[in-house]
Amino acid sequence: MPDGFERTAEDREQARIRREQVRGGGEGEGARGRGDGGRGNGKTTRGKATRRPAPARRRSGRPSRARKYGGRLVALIALTVAAGAIWFLIQLYQPFHGSPHGSVTVTIPPHSTAGGVGDELVRDGVISSSFFFELRATLAGERGDLLAGTYDLQENMTYSKVLKILTTPPVAAKVTNITIIEGRTRAQINDLLRQQGVKGSYFAATRRSPLIDFAAFGAPKHTPDLEGFLFPDTYQLVEPIGISKLVDDQLKTFRTEWSHINLAYARSKQLTPYDVLIIASMVQAEAATAHDRPLIASVIYNRLRLGMPLQIDATTRYATGNYTKPLTASELNSRSPYNTRIHQGLTPTPIDNPGIASIQAAAHPANTNYLYFVVKPCGNGEQVFTSSYNQFLADAQKYQQARNAHGGKSPERCS
Repeated sequence: MPDGFERTAEDREQARIRREQVRGGGEGEGARGRGDGGRGNGKTTRGKATRRPAPARRRSGRPSRARKYGGRLVALIALTVAAGAIWFLIQLYQPFHGSPHGSVTVTIPPHSTAGGVGDELVRDGVISSSFFFELRATLAGERGDLLAGTYDLQENMTYSKVLKILTTPPVAAKVTNITIIEGRTRAQINDLLRQQGVKGSYFAATRRSPLIDFAAFGAPKHTPDLEGFLFPDTYQLVEPIGISKLVDDQLKTFRTEWSHINLAYARSKQLTPYDVLIIASMVQAEAATAHDRPLIASVIYNRLRLGMPLQIDATTRYATGNYTKPLTASELNSRSPYNTRIHQGLTPTPIDNPGIASIQAAAHPANTNYLYFVVKPCGNGEQVFTSSYNQFLADAQKYQQARNAHGGKSPERCS
């Protein structure tokens, strides 16, 4: 019989249930335990109280791992985005860019877009990306401020440095105009440049050039120089004048002008482009008027067709270097391959550098049967043409008489 110091079985059971509640952390189980205890079912209450906490712990572990992997993925994405943004900013602003080197001359044509300028700079190795260059120009508000012109830049420059140069009006370069007159030879042009104080050898610079392929013109493999290809014109050159720049400009102009020449007629006569250029140089040397150019060309074509020596004085003058005085008997009988009085056919090379009018005349001669021509006295440079040798002799006599009357001077122009 219980007294104040002893607990009944029911008290002990209630105490045990409370201990299980503390261990399991569940109020619902305790409530059910108390209900079972009231029915005196102590074993059943212990079984329920000890089994339920374990499944609860297993279910709570799964969402924890998902959250863990999800967090890692988010962190990885954030890191990738951050790395990409850092790379983009480095490419755009180039804080660790190396030093530029070398020298590059870049020409920006008028009305070029920022993208077009960027593409040109990339091709020349000045910058690495047209996209980032254009973006920097856009962010700086300088897309429309890029100035046309020729610039001396370097390879591997920063976008900011290039933009600063291309948006700053360049100091006007000091230039000199060099005029090469039609019909001048390499030797004469060389003398002209030396007289003007231009340094360098024009002779050496006009032997060969990658701009002219001799084979494409039908010229012999061992053609000695660029005589005939050095187009006469006025060239504007930046000081100090560079011989190689002048030669390049002449050859580029020649190629442009030559591209408009129709050689169909010459080819029908089995003439090469180089032959046409040689004929043009003779026309240039002999013709003083536009009217006479195609007529002189026709005489050359007719004599070539008939197998007659050309007998053109200008070729002998080229061979002897005598351009101002009457040709002597020894000069007229020179054994030079350029002397067409004794050698049949064309000269080995052009005898000067003809202009476009003489080239056109050589490609399109007049349709005549002329075989001879001589300067017309007081004709202001015009020639007298004939197909008769006897008439030629009469015309030549008139010329000589007029020359004698002028004290041995040319009578082509009379006051």
